[in-house]
Amino acid sequence: MKMIQAMALALVLGGAAAAHAEQPIQRTDLIKNDIDVPGHEVVQVRVDIAPGVLAPNHSHPGEEVAFVLEGTLEYQLEGSEPVTLKAGQSLFIPTGVAHSAKNVGSGKASELATYIVRKGAPLVVPAK
Repeated sequence: MKMIQAMALALVLGGAAAAHAEQPIQRTDLIKNDIDVPGHEVVQVRVDIAPGVLAPNHSHPGEEVAFVLEGTLEYQLEGSEPVTLKAGQSLFIPTGVAHSAKNVGSGKASELATYIVRKGAPLVVPAK
């Protein structure tokens, strides 16, 4: 039953994201739930990025898996060469690694970001 409720919430929130599409970066929270690892939780977010827009350097208090839903995104992870991903491709980002994402395509780009993070910590930490 919880899964059905979560899916219904995701659909409603997805519609809200479409209504706010004029914003350069739109984050839509989909799910946040405790997991079996003590002190950690899973958080899933849809991120929509307008063409040419850069999500500036930041990190997270846990691992991230970024899955590109549509468009083309260039990711720059601290200490690594940039990587460009298209719809259907994914990227693992380790705990605390500063990174950015830029929409390098001609249309909107969207990612599904799944985080396994320390519970209670800020999800996004701007890079210094």
